[in-house]
Amino acid sequence: MLTLENSIKTSIVFLETPKDANVILGQSHFIKTVEDVHEALVNASPHLKFGLAFCESSGPCLVRHSGNDKDLEQHAAQNALKLSCGHSFIVFIKNGFPINVLNAIKNVPEVVSIYCATANPLQVIIAETDQGRGILGVVDGQKSRGIETEKEIDERKSFLRKIGYKL
Repeated sequence: MLTLENSIKTSIVFLETPKDANVILGQSHFIKTVEDVHEALVNASPHLKFGLAFCESSGPCLVRHSGNDKDLEQHAAQNALKLSCGHSFIVFIKNGFPINVLNAIKNVPEVVSIYCATANPLQVIIAETDQGRGILGVVDGQKSRGIETEKEIDERKSFLRKIGYKL
């Protein structure tokens, strides 16, 4: 039962993704997330440019950040502050795709889950209580418009082979 003392407010936060970048949004459980995700990204791809930020949820409750690209790092920190959801993290990447780094991030011991990895417009649905804020879910891109036809199946398969993801 909700009372005035334990009510919940929901809101939507639009993440501002830098041009030509992808975003990965996840949840973790420890302050060393910043250093461990940084190391995982560096080891996953030597050409990757990235910035990451983590919302600390105890003590000083700061947005912790790191990266090898100052602009992406700044975007990550600013967007993390907009979210202000405990133990959430944001990674912006260029010169690579989430498919190239997701397993490395998922294998970081303190990573709990990944909400999404996308280049689409992204809205994050937030719950806020008197204790803090949390992520309820995401809206990743637009709603479906129909079911692909045989022509579109062929186009999809051709595209994946053209960009080197399928043989």
